[in-house]
Amino acid sequence: MRRRSRHIPTRVILSLVTLLYLVPFYILVNMSLKSVQDMSGIWALPQKVYLQNFATAWNNAHLLRAFRNTLIITLGTLATVITLGALAAYPLSRYRTRLNRLVYGFIVSLIIVPSLSISVPLYKIMVNIKAINSYWGMILVTSTFQMPIVVFLYTGFITAVPRELDEAGMIDGLTPIGTFFHVILPLLKVPTISVAIFCGQAAWNEYGFSLFFLQMDTMKTVTISIAGYYTENSAHLECVAAGCLIAVLPLIILFFSMQKYFVKGITDGAIKA
Repeated sequence: MRRRSRHIPTRVILSLVTLLYLVPFYILVNMSLKSVQDMSGIWALPQKVYLQNFATAWNNAHLLRAFRNTLIITLGTLATVITLGALAAYPLSRYRTRLNRLVYGFIVSLIIVPSLSISVPLYKIMVNIKAINSYWGMILVTSTFQMPIVVFLYTGFITAVPRELDEAGMIDGLTPIGTFFHVILPLLKVPTISVAIFCGQAAWNEYGFSLFFLQMDTMKTVTISIAGYYTENSAHLECVAAGCLIAVLPLIILFFSMQKYFVKGITDGAIKA
């Protein structure tokens, strides 16, 4: 009984924090289901469910085009960070030399660097390599700023993988690269799912660099399209709310379908690192 009473303050705090996050989501869903004529306010339930807001937002905000652009950039970013991040983490975790520890510390320290703090020189570089308004340019930039956390997570997991597996692969005639792809990589399902969710949502929600580097209307991502749609339709928040809900729906589905792997990957990777 005493043990249960001890957990009550923690549960109350967690419930309040959860409520704090759920309130904006409730307002978003509530507003998206109301018609323009419904003046009942943001807290009251809609007098009548009005689904036309979603069709209006989808068409007027050009969300189909924005979804295509965002999906290409997100998938390209994930393919890049998963492949290169795991490859970089493998020697850093297996060969704990002083140089590798220094390199690992430098890579992890880059997590604290604000990405927009170097936007001016980065823009100059992007112009010089003709990467403005291109998918590959955005994939390159997004992957670069996601790489430190990916290396951190993969290094922690690979460190816990027994070295005997490497030796078994080499006995079978595999090269170090072959050992990585045939033996180590198949064991990295949990951290890979964690990386996919963590970096996927970051790439999907990326705004600052998309605003700088994707200036053509045909290249705009979901966040840029929603921001522009809000600016043009700030008096019709019902349609804007519907557009925002459409934009976050893929991330919600992704997270709830794989949340147990995400939590396990983040906690285990941090502890083992």
